Amino acid sequence: MVAYVVIPGLDGSDGQHWQTLWERQWGASAVRISPASWSMPDLDDWVEAVQEAHDEASQQDSHVVLVAHSLGCWAASAWLNKNPSSPTGGAFLVAPPDPQGPAFPRQAAATFIEVSAQPLPCPALVVGSTNDPYCTPGAAAGFAARWEARWHLAGACGHINSASGLGSWQHGRELLDSLTQQ
Repeated sequence: MVAYVVIPGLDGSDGQHWQTLWERQWGASAVRISPASWSMPDLDDWVEAVQEAHDEASQQDSHVVLVAHSLGCWAASAWLNKNPSSPTGGAFLVAPPDPQGPAFPRQAAATFIEVSAQPLPCPALVVGSTNDPYCTPGAAAGFAARWEARWHLAGACGHINSASGLGSWQHGRELLDSLTQQ
């Protein structure tokens, strides 16, 4: 059994997003973060929200996996670096945006601009897309290397979100399963 901490990006994940669809399937085994600053993300607020969700998920199962998308990848990595001895079984980091890239929401997410990828204290898998408007494959592969995470290029999937039309994203579930079975 695994408990999941769901860490969406800016404004959360809508009802058609793979994170939301997975969360529904997982039921009580999943806890979504609840930051106060969904639309104007504050890194400290998001990291605290990850802590609260991790605490709750840990009550469900001792094996907790972070499932992050977009800006949530940076919140997950910041939390992991603040909590290196936490019993986290893995981090599934999908479509991290490039804080230095031209499409990064600099005004809305100003506290995320200075984040940096540092080695993570748990197994991790970074998934990117060949045509993500928020991050080039090269930048995403660089984040994976600095996080000391496995890297997977999923093909032309845009930002790997609802607009990508992935539904419950079966390929993503297979990738997540490969991470949780390490």
